[in-house]
Amino acid sequence: MNSDDPVVRQKAVQETEKRLLLTEKDQDEDECRTTLNKTMISPPEASTKDKDEINSEAFLVSLEKDAKERARRRQENKVFADALKEKGNEAFTKGDYETAVLCYSEGLKKLKDMKVLYTNRAQAYIKLGDYQKALVDCEWALKCDEKCPKAYFHMGKANLALKNYSTSRECYQKMLEIDPKLQTQVKDCLNQVDLQEKAELQEKEAHELLNSGKNTAVTTKNLLETLSKPDQIPLFYAGGIEILTEMMTECTERTLFRTHSGFSIIGDNEVIRRCFSTAGKDAVEETVCVSVLKLWQAVCSGNEENQRLLVTRPNMGELLPSLLDSRVTAIRQQSLALLLQIGQTENGRSLILSHLDLTRLLEALVSFLDFPDKKASTAMGLLTDLALEERFQVWLQANLPGVLPTFIGVLKRDPKITNPSALCQCIAIMGNLSADATTRRQMADCEEFGDTCLGLMAKCEKDMDLFREVMYTFLGLLMNLCLHSPFVSEAWAMEVSRRCMALLNSQDGGILTRAAGVLSRTLPSSLKIVEEALRAGVVRKMVKFLKTGGQTASHYAIKTLAICTNSCHEAREEVIRLDKKFTILMKLLSSKDEILVGNAALCLGNCTEVPNAASSLLKTEIVKVLLKHAGGDAQKTAVQLNAGIALGKLCTAEPRFAAQLGELHGIEILSSTVKHIEDS
Repeated sequence: MNSDDPVVRQKAVQETEKRLLLTEKDQDEDECRTTLNKTMISPPEASTKDKDEINSEAFLVSLEKDAKERARRRQENKVFADALKEKGNEAFTKGDYETAVLCYSEGLKKLKDMKVLYTNRAQAYIKLGDYQKALVDCEWALKCDEKCPKAYFHMGKANLALKNYSTSRECYQKMLEIDPKLQTQVKDCLNQVDLQEKAELQEKEAHELLNSGKNTAVTTKNLLETLSKPDQIPLFYAGGIEILTEMMTECTERTLFRTHSGFSIIGDNEVIRRCFSTAGKDAVEETVCVSVLKLWQAVCSGNEENQRLLVTRPNMGELLPSLLDSRVTAIRQQSLALLLQIGQTENGRSLILSHLDLTRLLEALVSFLDFPDKKASTAMGLLTDLALEERFQVWLQANLPGVLPTFIGVLKRDPKITNPSALCQCIAIMGNLSADATTRRQMADCEEFGDTCLGLMAKCEKDMDLFREVMYTFLGLLMNLCLHSPFVSEAWAMEVSRRCMALLNSQDGGILTRAAGVLSRTLPSSLKIVEEALRAGVVRKMVKFLKTGGQTASHYAIKTLAICTNSCHEAREEVIRLDKKFTILMKLLSSKDEILVGNAALCLGNCTEVPNAASSLLKTEIVKVLLKHAGGDAQKTAVQLNAGIALGKLCTAEPRFAAQLGELHGIEILSSTVKHIEDS
């Protein structure tokens, strides 16, 4: 049939047709015979039953064997798919998104229901700008797992890129329904949708006004075209920028600045960049820098999309902190004004914390403490707002060793020549940050930080009237530091306690309360510290606090007395001497504040060890009161435990209390309480 001769080919075709006809006849005959044979077969009934049973067992065995084989093949495919996923992840990290897509696709050939491959490939498609394919992959991921938040996240991003704002919001809301813990992330995502939709509307309106011939819109466009001319003298650009700044009065002009590449025209201009990079700026370079900073303020005013484009520009993370720390006061002032403007909104603070060099930014803001005027307080206000953000706190925990020298520098400042209000703000920031256990541990473990704290206390003590606010704020920081145990050294804790004892002579209620708070945290660290505090009259001062102080002061005072009476017999005797009928402690035991009750019970139990002390309580309801707390349902088991211990000591010191306890079935109640505490 492949011959070049047509005659030969024709004969071959005819021969083939004959053979096919013969084959068809043979098949027809075979089919007839088969039919006849089936019709004639009629096996015995018993044989059929046995055969069915055998076939059923064989079928089940075959099913089990097939299932095991499929499971084995799936496991093998999963190993290959996992390996391809890791390979794709590596490519994605390197920015090679095409290779990442190929790896994920190969993985899906091995395992078609591996949702992570779909979501990862969707992420790679988004990076490549192929949003429709990303959406398809997200839909497949949801078929694998309808509660896959990652699929909805990428679906939201893809729809946002396609300007399907409502659908994008629905995807992000679905994430929150699946996992309420994602509230912060979802909030950020929804914010981005709002900002992009708002920016699109701004651009649409701006172009309509431009096309309508509005004067300021046309002028903005023309000015940007003029400023795009390269290699002009610096004053040419400074003059043009100043005129352009005056034009930025409405949203239309600010939007046109963005849509006509204003940030690139200004930021990429070599002459302007040289002015920014020069360390010792002359008058002309200073003029250019200040004019650009004022323009950025005008352009970013009330325009979050412009703020985003500015802060995310290349090298802006290093440039803005460096300008904030410039030798030229005008540049520093305008840089601070720009950052204050951006930092007014949550989104703006997020931009600052995500894109600027935070170590340099912190150093630059703290350097404003050199200013005696309101600039220092303004800078500390911005730092306070940033420090309250979770992103800043996470960054600080990871970078505190590099930041501590800056904080130490603040504490070393002379309060006489530093703006006191700004200094208090900065110390308060450190105090708030030290509330976190990880941050506090790193601060407390730094010997230089601890020594600097003592140095600041000494400076403030020289003129408490002048530095009252600084001392008060600093004691808040010190209270948090003293939550960490062990302290830097016993000598450090001793010196802190000694200085706080001296502060208890102050007439200022705030200072008194915080000094007592620090003492309540340093005394447990050493018997020597307790003994020295006793010699300095700590018991008398704490009893006075309990008589006249507020609830916070009472917390610290009763805790201090509990510590002292737990350690020294002299302290117990002095408490009894100052409160012979236990009037103060009985009053505290009737409080609804569990902290007060627990420490009062502990202090009372300690004091009953003094001979004849317990007898003074015979005419009171002390057994009922303590039994109520011991058998009660206090959230803090220490209350039950301390009340139970106090009861035991009371009955040991004065047998008549044991009789009262028996009449009240107190032994059974105490046994039940002990069992409850052991089980909890």
